[in-house]
Amino acid sequence: MTAKEYKQFKGLRKECLRDNMDSIELILTDLSEEATKRLASKQKPHGLKENIEVARIGGSVAKVAKDTLEEKLGETIISKDNRLNYKYIDNKS
Repeated sequence: MTAKEYKQFKGLRKECLRDNMDSIELILTDLSEEATKRLASKQKPHGLKENIEVARIGGSVAKVAKDTLEEKLGETIISKDNRLNYKYIDNKS
C-alpha cells in the first residue's frame, strides 16, 4: 500500500501514520527503508527512475518478510487498529 492508502485503511485523517502503527508494522517499514538505503549505497542509482526501482526492491524485501510471517502465523499482521486512542468528533451544525 502507498502511505495514502495505508492512512485510509487505518481511518486516519491528519495523524502521523507511524504513530498509529503497531510494533511489527514499524519493523517492516524500517526493514524496507534500511534495505532501500543499503541497496542504494551499493548500486548508486542515478535519476528518479533508477531510485524508484531500488525503492521497489527494498519494499519487496519487507513484503517477503511480511508474507512469510503471515503464512507462519496463519493470520494477517496488518490491522486497522491504531496505537493512539482517539475518536473523531465531527462538528457539523
